[in-house]
Amino acid sequence: MLTQTLPTWMPRLSFAPVNTAPRGDTLVVVFLRGAADVLNMVVPHGEDAYYQLRPSLGIARPDDANVKKEERAVDLDGFFGLHPNMQSLLGAWQSEQLAIIHACGAPDESRSHFKAMELMERGVDDERGPASGWIGRHLATLNTGNTSPLRAVGMGTRPQRSLSGSVPVSALRSIADFHLGGDPRALQQMRVALETVYTDDVLGQDTLSIMDTLQTLDPLTYISARDAKYPDTEFGLALKQTAMLIKANVGLEVSAIDVGGWDTHFAQGSASGLMPNLMKDLAEGLAAFHADMFDHQNQLTTVTMSEFGRRASENGSLGTDHGHGSMMMVLGGNVDGGKVHGQWPGMEEGQLIGPGDLAVTTDYRDVLSEILTKRLNNPATNEIFPEYQPTMPNVMK
Repeated sequence: MLTQTLPTWMPRLSFAPVNTAPRGDTLVVVFLRGAADVLNMVVPHGEDAYYQLRPSLGIARPDDANVKKEERAVDLDGFFGLHPNMQSLLGAWQSEQLAIIHACGAPDESRSHFKAMELMERGVDDERGPASGWIGRHLATLNTGNTSPLRAVGMGTRPQRSLSGSVPVSALRSIADFHLGGDPRALQQMRVALETVYTDDVLGQDTLSIMDTLQTLDPLTYISARDAKYPDTEFGLALKQTAMLIKANVGLEVSAIDVGGWDTHFAQGSASGLMPNLMKDLAEGLAAFHADMFDHQNQLTTVTMSEFGRRASENGSLGTDHGHGSMMMVLGGNVDGGKVHGQWPGMEEGQLIGPGDLAVTTDYRDVLSEILTKRLNNPATNEIFPEYQPTMPNVMK
């Protein structure tokens, strides 16, 4: 029967015509799971208290002659600098296609990974809000005429919580999943079943065209633009496949990607080590994606987020504990880039909150709301983020 030959990721009702263009930008959401230590990612090297609180983990100032250059922060604006392992993003910063929003995050102060991620992915203040995800509600409130099974993709074995809702989405670990494991017999069986059902159906026939397109895509033989080199990691593969799907014009509107491992309570590392390796993967992946998609940047917005930040002071295990204020990065051809946005709250005594955390001065929903309204052409922020009135931070042009 048809339902036995169709792969589990494929919706059973309707499909999109090939080359369905999303209304507005394609959105790529990168979630740093585990609460990234953003103070060592975008370093406030102009803040003396930063070095007082982090005598071992602090990243040296850009002009510190007592430290090797490759271990110093890469200056951005005289006050903030990138971790040296993130310097591959400097090109996007200098071309004003990378914007950073520091001291950004959610109002929840539970410092619980599970609760913070749950609320952030649902886009709500507390458990009483809707159970669907904020991206899911975005898809449901924006009729683009796009019913592609690839309208929204969660890179991994299952869709992210933020994608949950009434609009079907796909989980994709590898484009090879769409090749039915390389089994030509299974592929032919599915094609025959589809052709039988959709003999006179334009959408069904166009679905076959999408499948034909996917059959030609192979991450192992893919040639990126501008000689972009993706890292040989799960994150690099997810970004590469996102680029392939965008270029294949199969109706992709949203790609959600996770990067785990950021819960660095001990042996975090300063210029080198566990977290610096994660930062290198993140930065090199984003830089490769930015270069590869250079000709698409005016129709593409990439945003990074994490459930919360880390404690301002290092702990006794040369790591950092759960904190509050975090950071977001936005890349694209229509960001007000080359700037660190947001109000810096400071790290002196009396400026930190709770047990010693960076304060949140920009709600993450403000950033997402501006992306939704200005770049995805979806003004329904009152439905996407219920009971929240966003203030546009002017990150987007």
